[in-house]
Amino acid sequence: MEAPDFWLDATASTEKMKMLKSMKDDVSVIDKLESLYQEILDYIELGNEEEDPEIVETVGLLLEEYETDLEKLRMKTLLSGEYDGLNAIVTLHSGAGGVEACDWVSMLYRMYSRWANDMGFALEELDFLEGDEAGIKSVTFQVNGENAYGYLKSEKGIHRLVRISPFNAQGKRQTSFASCDVMPDIEEDVDVEIRDEDIRVDTYRSSGAGGQHINKTSSAIRITHFPTGIVVTCQNERSQHMNKDKAMQMLKTKLLLLKQEENAAKASGIRGEVADIAWGNQIRSYVLQPYTMVKDLRTGEESGNAGMVLDGKITPFMNGYLKWLSLGCPDRGALDEG
Repeated sequence: MEAPDFWLDATASTEKMKMLKSMKDDVSVIDKLESLYQEILDYIELGNEEEDPEIVETVGLLLEEYETDLEKLRMKTLLSGEYDGLNAIVTLHSGAGGVEACDWVSMLYRMYSRWANDMGFALEELDFLEGDEAGIKSVTFQVNGENAYGYLKSEKGIHRLVRISPFNAQGKRQTSFASCDVMPDIEEDVDVEIRDEDIRVDTYRSSGAGGQHINKTSSAIRITHFPTGIVVTCQNERSQHMNKDKAMQMLKTKLLLLKQEENAAKASGIRGEVADIAWGNQIRSYVLQPYTMVKDLRTGEESGNAGMVLDGKITPFMNGYLKWLSLGCPDRGALDEG
């Protein structure tokens, strides 16, 4: 059934308003940069005349603010992918490591929640499965905000944690893994055909930490796509019907992205990035013992302050990924030579 014209008009109008707001924000940033630039020049001229060391300090602070705003604007120019401007749907799964891995998922969930809050984005939990002893087995959440997918697509892959286990009485160092899957929230109907015989739809009771239907009705939905093995779940909507619609939209989006990745891989003669992701093939390592270091193994971006990163300060890693993509995903040797 096709959407009525008035609905299409309203949707188009909303998209235009979002685009207009984004353009106005860009103009405001550019105006601020021009103002800061002129202010810095004026202070430099004043400092040369009066030789006042306090003016040098002021110039340094203004220059730091200028560089920060300029970098944000520059990063935005790299968010030019087809779906970069959309909201993002993120799924975290525990991997090797048992209860440790479930605790690692809860740490990652906290990290992304704090990052979203710092960015002024809204976070909505779609599905939640607690660990048997502690932590989270899996969680799916949606991050709503301009360019949410453009930033969060950098997080897709395997995340590795090395630390002294709080669950081990002997205090041994342990390695845990968690997978992160990210896809855009494509609101319009995705043109992907799904045959009824290719899927299984299961209903189950919601198990998240909130919501009026938790443990009351079997409103949560799990859809399994047999040809690809893709599984999507949703339990946060108000009814089973809404959960099924959301889950089906997520499945269609995953299948669309998978098809695009396969086409891109064929065109370039290489395997797609997603096909290369497997346990032990991590994109980023978080080492808390015997030293602290977070390092992205694709881009070489790193930080010695692991605590700050786990508190949500991950934008430098996202920016590093966007730069890496803009250079055509070179290997580390080529980046270092450049």
